[in-house]
Amino acid sequence: MSRLTVQMFYQQAGLHLELTLVAGRAGFWRNIGSSKVQRPGLALTGFMEHFRADRLQVVGFSEVAYLGSLEESEQVEILEGFLGEQPPCVVITRGLAPPATLLELANEHKVCLFTTPLRNAVFVDRAVEYLDDKLTQSASLHGVLVDIMGVGVMLMGPSGVGKSEVALELVIRGHRLVADDIVEVRKRSSDAVYGAPSEIIQHHMEIRGMGIINVRDLFGVTAVRQRKKIDLVVELVNWAEDQEYERLGVDDHYYTMLEVNIPKIVLPLRPGQVIATLVEVSARDRLLKDQGIHSARQFQDRLSQAIAESRSSNWDGEEVE
Repeated sequence: MSRLTVQMFYQQAGLHLELTLVAGRAGFWRNIGSSKVQRPGLALTGFMEHFRADRLQVVGFSEVAYLGSLEESEQVEILEGFLGEQPPCVVITRGLAPPATLLELANEHKVCLFTTPLRNAVFVDRAVEYLDDKLTQSASLHGVLVDIMGVGVMLMGPSGVGKSEVALELVIRGHRLVADDIVEVRKRSSDAVYGAPSEIIQHHMEIRGMGIINVRDLFGVTAVRQRKKIDLVVELVNWAEDQEYERLGVDDHYYTMLEVNIPKIVLPLRPGQVIATLVEVSARDRLLKDQGIHSARQFQDRLSQAIAESRSSNWDGEEVE
């Protein structure tokens, strides 16, 4: 997980979130440790059981109104307990004026206090989107990511095996390029990994013998996309006579990417094969499997049933002395 300080959060997302720092500048060094945000309503009433001190705290109308209904001594007691937990920062939404006690104690406890004119829901949506992008697991992988009929297919394999050429053929057929050569992957949930292009080389491909081409300029904006969930890994390998390859496809295989198991197939390359067609069919087959239709297993079940019926018929036809 990436390290994100409050200062980085303010500098990178402050404009988009319309943040204004009003107190606690000395707390810029604190880390935001979760992509989730928290409303501290229960914490302000003394229930700290579910309070998460690593989360950004969002204070809205209800919390400000509640604090305003208390005597100053009660405000101090409650806010001492709240800020004493050392949350990374506090954001007051809807342009509400922070209580004077909160301003004073935020400075004292070195906890950054921000205000924003955004409504709670709008602020939370924008903040979570930013935090998700910054705090989720990420990595850079060598490969090519294409969107084939809504299926994110990651082409992997040794350098020079032909991944970019296959992707180019798929783009010509109407599919979409996400990233070539370097794929920036991020874990978005417990079972989803998304890929995006490197900012420097996005929309570009390297075709050996031709050089660098710009796919968006050549084929239009509909030929590329910025991000796609990775649904299938296709590993391209050179054919080896002494290597056993999948024949039936009954068993599923997986590629572990950022602790997420993604379905994987291996395609051995031989002269004369139209690899783009095989990759396209693999994507179509993945769509069927996601709908619960597993062709190889259905075939195996029918074959087993036919064998069982044949044996039963032979047994019934035997004469018993």
